[in-house]
Amino acid sequence: MDTDARALAANRASWDYAEAYVAEDDLIAEARAKAEEVGCVPILAGAGATLRLLAALIDARHVVEIGTGTGVSGLWLLRGMREDGVLTSVDVEAEHQRHAREAFTAEGIPASRARLITGRALEVLPRLADAAYDLVLVDGDKQEYADYVEEAARLLRTGGVMAIDNSLWHDKVADPAQRDPDTIAIRGVLTALREDERWVVALLPVGDGLLTAVRR
Repeated sequence: MDTDARALAANRASWDYAEAYVAEDDLIAEARAKAEEVGCVPILAGAGATLRLLAALIDARHVVEIGTGTGVSGLWLLRGMREDGVLTSVDVEAEHQRHAREAFTAEGIPASRARLITGRALEVLPRLADAAYDLVLVDGDKQEYADYVEEAARLLRTGGVMAIDNSLWHDKVADPAQRDPDTIAIRGVLTALREDERWVVALLPVGDGLLTAVRR
């Protein structure tokens, strides 16, 4: 094995170690398996652990999640939030949300702490209050990410945090040869946020990439 190959192998081993550093328990594993069964892609473990950390760091009480899935990211968020915190999660798939609710119930989370709204995010988010949320997780339709960011800017209080999943999009965003619509959309959002004075940003290489930003 040449030097470059050894370096790549070492980098991959370190990434794998970091991703598995905070292990997922059986409940999250079950929610992840259910996601595979119904055909949605949940957040990866390293990004989930980072969401939990961010929620705990800012003592999050009010959180918005765009893309409920089967509850994987919601479980991570709720575990980091305050005990009286409320997660508002939006998804177009009622079946996915049913599985998420089952996961939250199995976790012992009161129904009042998880407000699941079925519908298109861009129709639901405008009905939520301005500057009333501590954290917004952006997932869902990649080609709507730019619109989600604008909604997050309105929803977040000063000092609130936005996290954007799939920010590296299966290693496509870093490759200029990749020009599919989803990759172009995500790349455009990352470029715009870097220059947007409303945000302090960092792109974290966890999971499938997690862009994090603090609302000024």
